Amino acid sequence: MADVTAPVPPAGHAELSTELRGGSVGVWHAAFQSFSYVAPAGDVAILLVGTALFALGATPLAVLIAWLIYGLWIVVPVEFSKRIVNAGSYYAYSARGLGGGGGVLALWYWMGENLTGPAFGVLGLGSFIFLLSSTLAHTGWGWVPVALIILAYGVVLSYIGIKPSLTYTMWSGFAEVAFLVITSLVIILEVGHRNTLSVFTLAPVHGQFRLLFLAVIFSVLDFTGLGVSTTVSEETRNSKRLIPRALWIGWVLAGVAVVIPAYALTVGWGVSHMSTYASSPDPGLIVYQHYLGTIGWVLLVVFTINSYLSYMVAKVNAVTRIWFSAGRDGIIFSRIKGVHPRFRTPSQAVVAFLVVILVINMVAGALLGPINGALWLLTIAGVSIIAVHIVANTALTVFTIRQRKVERFRVLLHGVVPTVATLIGGTVIFYSVNPLPASPFGSAAIFALLWLVAGFVVAAYYVRRHPERMSLAGRSRGAESAEGT
Repeated sequence: MADVTAPVPPAGHAELSTELRGGSVGVWHAAFQSFSYVAPAGDVAILLVGTALFALGATPLAVLIAWLIYGLWIVVPVEFSKRIVNAGSYYAYSARGLGGGGGVLALWYWMGENLTGPAFGVLGLGSFIFLLSSTLAHTGWGWVPVALIILAYGVVLSYIGIKPSLTYTMWSGFAEVAFLVITSLVIILEVGHRNTLSVFTLAPVHGQFRLLFLAVIFSVLDFTGLGVSTTVSEETRNSKRLIPRALWIGWVLAGVAVVIPAYALTVGWGVSHMSTYASSPDPGLIVYQHYLGTIGWVLLVVFTINSYLSYMVAKVNAVTRIWFSAGRDGIIFSRIKGVHPRFRTPSQAVVAFLVVILVINMVAGALLGPINGALWLLTIAGVSIIAVHIVANTALTVFTIRQRKVERFRVLLHGVVPTVATLIGGTVIFYSVNPLPASPFGSAAIFALLWLVAGFVVAAYYVRRHPERMSLAGRSRGAESAEGT
């Protein structure tokens, strides 16, 4: 069989200064690169309120369905990572499947998430600690130093090396999974006879499927980022074999760490009382305080803070490698393609990330407050990342059809699954912006839609003005070093 992914470096960009350190990490490091992006403890402490607002006592069912849906979306990076080794991930995959223009489109959409998604960590943790402290809550600015610290934390760990950063996320991630599962089981045991399987039916929402569907939309976004193991593919040993495995491991761990606690929180709060869950301050913490006492409350706070920190590390790792890969191909980020001579990390992209994200989040927090500022930016992030999946789903189908002479095109795996995932993604986007969310979030939805349209303009520009870059965009890189011996 011909090697359809042999490295073909772009002309003039093959010098050592643009190569990451191949073979640095293993399958578990890569798995927790994805897992940390989900930040399950943050979901348990705070984010499940969006799901509970609509699903009420059927919250565990909504979360379970969302997790299964995301499993469909994981198929695409799994299939691509068996064939392509590139830190650009969905950008590179889309470029290989749809041509350079498709790669630029995916890159632009992912930039929409890259620039706004960090608000989850920067402003989200700032808001969390801000609300926990009555002293800070009365200052009006106490969130600022917290936001600065978490951003700096992620940037520094990512800057000094892929292995140190992922070793941290791996061990802290193992502890997070164990904590969430064990404490959830304790809550379930204490609930006793009030445990019920009705939470996995439509009974709690009186058969109203529409409410469950809206809740699933919120829950799908809770699992965003499970595909980012692919961004460290150039630095993972035996990448084409281990990255697909890491993706599935990350997906399973995220499901365990979110679905089981979602059930525990629902029965712990009371299935028939879930209408008050979303309107309560930090309901996850309230449940833990009630069943596990002060120690449980404190530990959930600690793990939530660490979850945000791990998320920021994974975020910086992923975003800077996407930018680095595109810059190496001469697309948008060509000025920040350099690699640190000692740490072999995309250091220029890391510094650029720090500056840009700091400005965006401080401005949003100052204008809207840390909570609304985070939600405003995350509205854009949710729409953008789903659009990335849609482009990549299409790219897989086209790519495998084109390669059918050297490998078999599987109708179900390469055709049906990506198409269904795209239809689901398009539906989620539609209901995320229609009807427009209440002010000020409606303007964020409009901005997100304009961003999607602008992507076609940017892609057309590169296709027309830089055809030579388009022909080489997304080529497999660092394959020999990434594969190991």
